[in-house]
Amino acid sequence: MWDLYNEPGNSGYEQKSMSLLRPVFEWAWAVRPSQPLTCATWYDDTAYNSFQLAHSDVVTFHNYSDAANLEKEIQEKLSLGRPVVCSEYMARTRNSKFQTHLPIFKSHNVGAFNWGLVSGKTNTIYPWGTPQSKGPEPKIWFHDIFRKNGTPFDEKEIQFIKQITGRIKTKSFQINRIITFKFLD
Repeated sequence: MWDLYNEPGNSGYEQKSMSLLRPVFEWAWAVRPSQPLTCATWYDDTAYNSFQLAHSDVVTFHNYSDAANLEKEIQEKLSLGRPVVCSEYMARTRNSKFQTHLPIFKSHNVGAFNWGLVSGKTNTIYPWGTPQSKGPEPKIWFHDIFRKNGTPFDEKEIQFIKQITGRIKTKSFQINRIITFKFLD
C-alpha cells in the first residue's frame, strides 16, 4: 500500500497542503501501481477527509484518542465498504493503549500500526511537543515498546500483545483473517 501524504495540513499548513495533495494523487494514479493507494485522515477537516477518502483504495486513519473515540471512528470508516487500517495509534498518556485498542481493532478486523517500536533518536517516549534528548525516562512512555537494549517498557504489554495476536497459546482458538483489497476504478 502506498500512503501518499502524511497528515496534510499539519504544522500550520492547513488548506495550503491541498495544492500538493491533489497532484500527488494525480501522479500516483497516472502510474497506477499494483499496490493500493491511500492517505490517512487524521483530524476533523471535512475538505481534506472527503478528498482523502474519495481518492483512497484503502481507508486509513490516525487515532490517538481513547477507546470510545476509536470505536466510533472505526464504525464510520467501515461504513465506506473498503478495507480499513489505522496507520497511527497508541499514545499511552492519551489513553490510547494496546490493552484498550487492540481488542477493538481485532473485533472489527481492522489493521493497525503503532508509531514507535524502539526508543531512539525520535524521542517518542516523550509526549508531542516535549522531546528531550537527555534527561530522565518518563514514568509513562508516550510511544515505543522497547528500550535500546531490547528490554520492554512494560512486560505486561508484551504479554498482552503476544496473547491477542496468537503468539502464545491460550485456551481459546485463533481465527485467521484475510483482507481482500478491491481497487477502485
